[in-house]
Amino acid sequence: MKKLMLGNEAVARGAYEAGVRVATAYPGTPSTEITENIAKYDEVYCEWSPNEKVALEVAIGSAIAGGRAICSMKHVGLNVAADPLFTASYTGVNAGLVIMVADDPGMHSSQNEQDSRMYAKASKVPMVEPSDSSECKEYVKAAFEISEKFDTPVILRLSTRISHSQSIVEVGEREEIALKEYKKDPDKYVMMPAMARKRHVAVENRMAALAQFSNTTPLNRIEWGTTDIGVITSGIAYQYAREAFGDVSYLKLGMIYPLPDKLIKEFSEKVKVLYVIEELEPFFEDHIKKLGIKVIGKDVLPVMGEYSANLIREKVFGKQSGGKKIEGIGTPVRPPVMCPGCPHRGMFYVLNKLKLTVSGDIGCYTLGALPPTQSMDTCVCMGASIGAAHGMEKSRGKEFGKKTVAILGDSTFVHSGITGLVDVVYNKGNSTVIILDNSITGMTGHQHNPTTGFTIKGEPTRQVDLVKLCNAVGVDRVKVVDPFNLKEFEKTLKEEIEADEPSVVISQRPCALLKHVKFEGPHRIVIEKCKKCKMCMKIGCPAIVDMGDYIEINDALCVGCGLCSKVCNFDAIEKAGE
Repeated sequence: MKKLMLGNEAVARGAYEAGVRVATAYPGTPSTEITENIAKYDEVYCEWSPNEKVALEVAIGSAIAGGRAICSMKHVGLNVAADPLFTASYTGVNAGLVIMVADDPGMHSSQNEQDSRMYAKASKVPMVEPSDSSECKEYVKAAFEISEKFDTPVILRLSTRISHSQSIVEVGEREEIALKEYKKDPDKYVMMPAMARKRHVAVENRMAALAQFSNTTPLNRIEWGTTDIGVITSGIAYQYAREAFGDVSYLKLGMIYPLPDKLIKEFSEKVKVLYVIEELEPFFEDHIKKLGIKVIGKDVLPVMGEYSANLIREKVFGKQSGGKKIEGIGTPVRPPVMCPGCPHRGMFYVLNKLKLTVSGDIGCYTLGALPPTQSMDTCVCMGASIGAAHGMEKSRGKEFGKKTVAILGDSTFVHSGITGLVDVVYNKGNSTVIILDNSITGMTGHQHNPTTGFTIKGEPTRQVDLVKLCNAVGVDRVKVVDPFNLKEFEKTLKEEIEADEPSVVISQRPCALLKHVKFEGPHRIVIEKCKKCKMCMKIGCPAIVDMGDYIEINDALCVGCGLCSKVCNFDAIEKAGE
């Protein structure tokens, strides 16, 4: 049977058909749907882990114990999982272990656009890269075979366009893979220095064998056309290249590390001009040049952002797109904005009012850096808000620290904020930390986490108590406040930033998009009472519109959260219909 599937959905199907027993992940766009789809298969144990490091460690445990495992994350998640990755390369596996990593060229939903191929080389782990949904499914199965044949983890690299594009996939049956025998083997799995030195030899021997395999595997193939031009490419760049270059010759790389030197030389000798088309770093290009082969790549193509067929035509052939420019009104700008009814809006209103320095974090609330709230000063990576706020205080002194807060979500706090809070307490800091508890992992699409009380399959489970957790690491001052109670929230925040000890404020209100969240209905502005002071505009609600002569609430967007009525000093905002 053939089905139209997202690349991520096809990866999930490939894992299912490959007999995977354990699937782990921390949600991160563009990789999230992989594990959400695997969770639909009852034969596979599936979990949202607290972070990518734990997710990979669970998958490693499964593989060593004899059950095939898959672990999924976005590119910056691989940074978090790098520690176990590098050592798992030394230990090898028992059953197959595949690590799904989705890169984000163009930074559609990420704080950087790092190239995960560098991790494959640095950790000495083979990497494969599909170019459509069908290959997503098949490459997962091939990756498990490579993993078990060569006793190694295998990374499968995706990109945003592969993860979120659809193409036809032929669906097969699940192969029931028996558990492999588990034997105690400390020389292989206990990486003390004496054992690790021996395992490093095994890694180098494995890489040599994989390099030979790369020359013969059908994952790498030559597609002959005219030999005036040859193109070496992989992944989504292969699709762009086919469209831009047409009937030339291609070396399509499916196994992108280690690279097939013999195949590359054979291909280059039979074409007149050789191009390398790859997004982000000159990974292929640098390697090919070291082989002494002349190649055209980043000297004409950018090292940043996504490619397209039009971009390649323009940069390589000097041809502009054939599209026509439409004169007149341009497409209206739609900047990213917190949703109507977002629980974070009240908090940002107060932070802006108090003019605090805000050490921020990764999540929906990162949008608080934008006008009109403009309340966030820094955003580096998951969990960095607490450590950065502590560093600011230690650098500039206690008085500066009393005008500084760290903010992060409940899921982000569990991911990598707990250790930052421990650091503040242990090293006698006075930071005030605001945990934005919106009852869900918001920005990646409403995934459960350890603070919600439900598993990835919606099963009830033990719920992390944030108050007790903060108390347990040594924070005595922990307050739970509704951010829509503006007066109480402001009062609480003023008290906590003045305290000569660490404190935590839990800003607790559920995400407005959760199904069980109900509001009273759209509000309206009473024109007769409105003084046009524009205080309501300061909360940054997309439903409130400045029409020039008057302020209007768009009832198609307004959910009726009522926050605007709380900032209006003239009682000019009321429920529509009253």
